[in-house]
Amino acid sequence: MTDQTAPEPRTQAATPPAEAQGYGVQKPGLAILLMLGAMFAFAAMDGVSKALAKSLSIPQILWVRYILFTVFVVLLLRRSGGLTVALRSGQPRLQAARAALLLVENGIFVAAFVFLPLADVHAIAAASPLIVVALSVPMLGETVGPRRWLAVIAGFIGVLIIVRPGFQTMDWPILIALAGAFTWGLYQVLVRMCARTDSGETTWAWSAVVGLILSTLVGPFFWTWPDAWGWALLVAVAMLGTLAHLALIKALGYWEAGALQPYSYTLLLWATVVGVVAFGDVPDGWTIAGALVIIASGLYAWHRERLRKLPPRT
Repeated sequence: MTDQTAPEPRTQAATPPAEAQGYGVQKPGLAILLMLGAMFAFAAMDGVSKALAKSLSIPQILWVRYILFTVFVVLLLRRSGGLTVALRSGQPRLQAARAALLLVENGIFVAAFVFLPLADVHAIAAASPLIVVALSVPMLGETVGPRRWLAVIAGFIGVLIIVRPGFQTMDWPILIALAGAFTWGLYQVLVRMCARTDSGETTWAWSAVVGLILSTLVGPFFWTWPDAWGWALLVAVAMLGTLAHLALIKALGYWEAGALQPYSYTLLLWATVVGVVAFGDVPDGWTIAGALVIIASGLYAWHRERLRKLPPRT
C-alpha cells in the first residue's frame, strides 16, 4: 500500500536506508521501473496470500512470513552493526506498538482477501494516504489546509461509492477492508512519529522482532501441516515480499520518495490484473468509479503537499 517504507511483511513505512543514506546517482527511469515492479510483487504476494488462506489459518501464514522476514532482516543488517545495534531505539514503547499494529494490519488484510476480491480490497485501501492526512493533524500536529481537507472528503465519497450503503445490503467483509485501510493509515502515522528519533534500520528490526514474538505466541496453536504446494506458496509469499521491498528500497535510492508516490497507485491496477487472472474476480463499475475518485483525491492531496514544501517565490 502506499506511502511506502522499509522492508516489512507488507508494503511499506519508515524512511528506508536507501533514502536515509542518500544515494548520489539519480536514475528516475530506473526508479520508476523498480517502483512498478515492487507494486506488482506486492499485488502478487496478496494474491498468493488469498490462495493460501483457503487452506491454512491466517496466524500460521503470518507466523511463517515473520520467520522468513526476520531472517531477511538479520542478513540485511549485518552490514550496519547487526540486529542488536539496530534495536536501540529512542522510543521503544512506540516502536513496539507500531510493530504490533503492523502485525494486526497484515492479518486484517489477509482476512479481507479471503472474503473479497483483491481489487475491491485495494480500492478501499487506496484511501489510506487520505487517512494519514486526517490523522496527521491530531497525532503529528501538522497543519492541513482546506484544499487537502476537501481531498480527504472526496476520498471518503469514493469509499462510499464502492460500499454504497443504503443502496445495497452491505456485506460485513467490507468492514474488514475498511478496518484495514484505517489501521494502515494509522500505522504510517506511527512510523512518521518513530522516524523523528529512529532510523529505518531500527524500524525494520523492531518490526521483525516484535512481529516474530507475537506471531509465535499464536501461530503454533493454529498449525496445520502444509503439503508440498502449501510450502511452495508460503515460501513464495516471503520471497515476493522480499523482492518487493528490495525493489522499493532501490527505487527510493535512485529518486526521491515524493516523486515516486503517484506510481504506488499502480498497486490497484496490478491487484485487479492478479484478481482477474487468478480468481476470475472482475470489479464492477461502482468499484472502478470509486477507486478512480479515491486515487484522484490522493494524487491531489499529494500535489498540494508537494506545493506546500516548495520554497516561497521571491
